[in-house]
Amino acid sequence: MTAGQPYPEQLAPGVTAYVQPDGGWCLNNSGWVTDGEATLLVDTAATERRTHALREALLADGAPLPRYVVNTHHHGDHTYGNAVFTPAATVVAHEQCRTEALAAGPQLHLLWPGTDFGDIRITPASLTYSDRMTLHTAGRTVELIHPGAAHTVGDTIVWLPRERIVFTGDLVFEGGTPFLPMGSLSGSLRALGLLRELGAETVVPGHGPVTDPSAYDRTERYLRFVAETAEKAYAAGLRPLEAARATDLGEFGAWRESERLVTNLHRAYAELDGRPEGAPLDPVAVFGDMAVMNGGEMVTCHA
Repeated sequence: MTAGQPYPEQLAPGVTAYVQPDGGWCLNNSGWVTDGEATLLVDTAATERRTHALREALLADGAPLPRYVVNTHHHGDHTYGNAVFTPAATVVAHEQCRTEALAAGPQLHLLWPGTDFGDIRITPASLTYSDRMTLHTAGRTVELIHPGAAHTVGDTIVWLPRERIVFTGDLVFEGGTPFLPMGSLSGSLRALGLLRELGAETVVPGHGPVTDPSAYDRTERYLRFVAETAEKAYAAGLRPLEAARATDLGEFGAWRESERLVTNLHRAYAELDGRPEGAPLDPVAVFGDMAVMNGGEMVTCHA
């Protein structure tokens, strides 16, 4: 697959989403909020090259370089480019996002050693919060909300109440399959409830095109499908890989990264075992089973 060209999409005066098609592995979304004097950037990109393209798009939009970079979670496609903007910018995230970023280190390098990530320096948040934080910057109020363990244990929702715009991070993959092994299935369902309560009109997902709150319904249908599949297979004594291979994905078969079903079943099984939400899973088992579901090969980073 050849990735499409990233593009900025203005959502409101001073609010722009930066979309990297087609939203597959390592092709995340970012965005910025600016009043022409100060800028807040939501997430960076997986490679030095892609982050510099994001930087140039921001400057071309007339926005000054950011004072704040908010990370929606610790995964490298959203955080690897932080160092392009520091130390001039302060990186902000949930406290567990900082912890996980430091623990993971160059995680994408381990998964995709053949990818040219460029000069990447792991740069975790220097300003963290535990539940909620409000930033008054770029001429507006920006609310940061931790939904609990969901996509990861350190997710942040970025909410612009005046504009009714929300950056969900990877709580939503528009057109793509959710990915839960580092978070929680039950927590992801609760996070959707929190997102609905905000009353957003425009939804910027972590991957895929800008959408609207109908994305929550599509995501919920998939998560409940995983839960029901897991409950039946767990009761039947099937391993996650056996269950995934025997499952007809139906409407979800057309979504990107359908091989993630097996990783999500691993998470669902852990919760059925009574393990805490977000408890670490065996990465060899999880990613090994996903490679099997992908025809015996590790999935491809498209960055």
